[in-house]
Formats: sequence, C-alpha cells, structure tokens
Amino acid sequence: MTSTQIAYLTFSIVLLLALVVDLGLISKKNRSISIKAALMQTLFWVSLSVGFCVFLWFDESPLIATKFFTAYLMEWSLSVDNIFVFILIFTYFKVEQNDAARALLIGILLAIVFRIVFIALGIELINRFHWILYVFGVFLVYTGYMLFFKKDDAEFDPGETKVYRLINKFFRVTLIEPKGRYFVNVHGKVYFTNLAVVVLMLAAVDVAFALDSIPTVVSLVRERATDPFTPEDILVIYSSNVFAVLGLRSLFFLLKGAVDQFDYLQQGIAIVLVFIGIKMLIEYFGIHIDIIVSLVVILVCLLGSIVYSMKYPRKKPVPTE
Repeated sequence: MTSTQIAYLTFSIVLLLALVVDLGLISKKNRSISIKAALMQTLFWVSLSVGFCVFLWFDESPLIATKFFTAYLMEWSLSVDNIFVFILIFTYFKVEQNDAARALLIGILLAIVFRIVFIALGIELINRFHWILYVFGVFLVYTGYMLFFKKDDAEFDPGETKVYRLINKFFRVTLIEPKGRYFVNVHGKVYFTNLAVVVLMLAAVDVAFALDSIPTVVSLVRERATDPFTPEDILVIYSSNVFAVLGLRSLFFLLKGAVDQFDYLQQGIAIVLVFIGIKMLIEYFGIHIDIIVSLVVILVCLLGSIVYSMKYPRKKPVPTE
C-alpha cells in the first residue's frame, strides 16, 4: 500500500471508531449535555484532528499536514456562524434540552452526507472547468463584504425560510409534543414532529454554509488554480470538512451561552473570506500565495477579532419593560 492509501485507511478507521465512542459512550439518548461534558467532547474531537494532522506530517509530508491544519482551522471557525443559526433554530422550535444532542447529531451526520456529495461535484466541476474557481473567488469576496457589514438586527427567522416552507409543503408535520420522537402515527398516517423538522433544517443550513466553506478549503489545499487535484488534496478536503463538522455538536453546547460575546468575530471571518477570494482571483495572473501565509492570515484575523471583541465589547441594548 502507498502512504496515501494508508492515510485514507487510517482516516476511515479513526472516523469509525470515533463515531462508535461518541455514540456509544460519550453521547447517550435523551440526556442533556453539560458544559463540562461539552468541553470534554470538544477536546476529544480537536485531539483527534490534531492527532490526524501529526499522522499526515509523518506519513505524507509537512506540507500536506499544514494544508490539513489550515483547512480544518478555516472550517472550524466558519462553524461558529453555524452555531448561532443552530441556536435560533432550537429556540424557535422549543427543542427540549434532552432531545437537542441527538437531534443535532443526526442533523450533522446528514449534513456530512450532503457535503460529501457537494465536494465530489465541486471537484468534478473544477477539474473540467478550472475557470469556475474565479467565479468562486468573486462569490467569496462578495460574501465576505456582505458579512463584514451585516447588521446585528438582521436576525435569522427559521419560520420564514424556504426550507421550512418546503418541508411543510411536501410532508405532514404535527405540533404534537415529540417526546424524543421524530415521527408519530396519527390515525394511520405518519407525521413529522418538530424534531424531524429541526434535523432537516440543520442539514440544510450546513449545506448553505458549505457553499462558502468548500470553495475556501479547495483554494487553500491546491497549489495553483490550473493544477489537477491529487489524492492527497482530496484527502485533506474531505478529512478537514468531516472532522470540523463532527466537532460542531460539542462546540454548540460549549459556546451557545457565549457565542454572542464575540461581537467582531464575523468581521474576522469576513476578512478571511475576502482574502481567500482574492487569493483565488490573483491566480489568473500567476500570483500564488503560499499555504503558510494563508495560515498566518487566518490565525491573525480570527484571534485578532476574538481579542478585540473581549477588549472592546459592543454595548448591548438595555431591555425595556
């Protein structure tokens, strides 16, 4: 077996064992997750990701390991935006604390399946039409610009989304108390409960965020826009996405009470998206930005925005009675 084949096999085995441990030992059905448990689970997934990065360093090369770490860090930071939207979805549908962990897990696993499909399609499109990367570059610059100037009062309303309307249009949905159930039988007809609706919406929201994250990661791992994808590149893209998304559930419970404290984090992420978009566009002129430079920019923007948020927090409006 080649070193790359060993890396693919190792990733598959680690992922399978991690899911067994998470589902069988760490996560229990109908049990709420405390801050301490969420911290332990977050450390579990981060440790696995770092361990896989170290493995790639020795099995493949320092360059491949650096690409993985940069892509993983980018995906992990973009997950913070997902968490904010996830919180709004759970609040809107009044999901019980005991049901939240399992619903979130199912939604994330479903999102991973969709991401795998989108990544495969994206790689095929880029291989056939490499110029599409420049389209993605423009899209990322525009997305970053809009995110930077996005107002705080532009709140996401789950009940007004197209996904929610489509679910209600094509499926029977009941407002009966789910009590941990995703489907209920009423007079011989199967209905979706709010938990099933939440799972579908979580997956749809993650796919929407993937429209930003996947082109970003693709740009980070490729040496140049015209280069073909190598097996190592594809491994980095898939593994960084999967590890980051699987760690999203524990990160949700860890940060749900503090996510709104990082007032300027979205500006930090926005700057990174603009940087990656420009990086993709200047490839047309033969200008290539090294992966180390990209890693430094990501770290500076994210850490800088977090520190700035802590030092200069925005004044919160005082609630009126």
